[in-house]
Amino acid sequence: MWAALAYMLGLIVFLFTGMHVASAIFLTAFVSDAMTIGVLPNMAGNIVWNTMTEFLLIAIPLFILLGELLTRSGVADRMYGAVAVWVRRLPGGLLHSNIITCAMFAATSGSSVATAATIGTVALPTFKKLGYDEPLVLGSIAAGGTLGILIPPSITMIVYGALTNVSVGKLFAAGIIPGIILAMLMSGVIVVLALAGKVTQKSEHVFIPILQRIRKLVDVLPVMFIFTIVMGSIYLGYATPTEAAAMGVVGAVGIAALNRSLSIRMLHDAFLASLRTTAMVLLVIVAAFLLNFVLSLAGIPQTLSAYVADLKLSPMITIWVLVLFYLILGCFLEAMAMMVTTVGVVVPLVVSLGFDPLWFGIFMTIMMEMALITPPVGLNLYVVQNIRLSKGSINDVFRGVLPFVIAMLIFVAALIYFPEMALWLPRKIFS
Repeated sequence: MWAALAYMLGLIVFLFTGMHVASAIFLTAFVSDAMTIGVLPNMAGNIVWNTMTEFLLIAIPLFILLGELLTRSGVADRMYGAVAVWVRRLPGGLLHSNIITCAMFAATSGSSVATAATIGTVALPTFKKLGYDEPLVLGSIAAGGTLGILIPPSITMIVYGALTNVSVGKLFAAGIIPGIILAMLMSGVIVVLALAGKVTQKSEHVFIPILQRIRKLVDVLPVMFIFTIVMGSIYLGYATPTEAAAMGVVGAVGIAALNRSLSIRMLHDAFLASLRTTAMVLLVIVAAFLLNFVLSLAGIPQTLSAYVADLKLSPMITIWVLVLFYLILGCFLEAMAMMVTTVGVVVPLVVSLGFDPLWFGIFMTIMMEMALITPPVGLNLYVVQNIRLSKGSINDVFRGVLPFVIAMLIFVAALIYFPEMALWLPRKIFS
């Protein structure tokens, strides 16, 4: 138990020094190894090689590239316009288009930061013209962006699956229903706020004929096409997640060509942005594999599981302790770092308590979503702040996102007591 606490404390200290996440994990792994088993210098090369040649992880750069291609081909702009004409008359108006478009774009990008940045860039000029309450606009974009790691395909789920040997296909299936429910819950928050008079906006006297609105739905088809070929090929057994990601990239190139936005310059920018993101993500993953190797050989997960068992806490109380633990940790760690630094210790613990590691993957993903919008280091908060059109304080984003954080906590409680929300669909598909 004390060894686990020392490892976590040491890692947090390294991160607070301003050290890069991957560097902090590498250092923690080698220091922990030097103090316990002392085998990492001889094994590090094999671990790094095996990790970097893992076929499943090739899906990560492909899904990142898929999101970049769709962003730069104008798909997000057209999709936002198509959704906006249908939600204007709902209480809260265009705020719903932030949530719905984030959910739809999440079905192709796999990244929360990319989702928030893309939809924010498209949406903010419109909201400024219509005089919406800025904190709530910013909060809805930051919160909607978190759906990028819950609604499949999800880069986070690929990493979790690689670290825990849980089927990525099953994780993708498990995220669909929770993702839809959470998106609906966020839209419900907007309705409640609007009916309570908390949404300020200029009146929108724009009548759009029904036939025109139906024609606009054509702009949603590219995203639906990509989602169908990626997820359909996985669930029908025609492709692995990596092969499906490659099919999605080919489809995105075709869509860009049809939109007349395909060019050498566009491809160069998309490849370069994908390369930067991929290098960062994979470096963190390699460091996590090294750290998990040290923790496993040192017996820390087993020791912690035995300690918790001796406390005689019920499994449900243990899960709520983990909720509190991740809420606190999310205030200080970036979401990916939060997962890769704890999964080696926490997953064996929850499995020993009888929880399904597939369900826990969805639970952990949602806790990571909250970390993305929890101050002071919630990454989506700063992404939205950086693309906002005014020069206001980031406290506006903090205030705007608070109702959505509360909604996510309510959803976590529902997922804990009704785990079938996550487990029903994968059982139906893969039975």
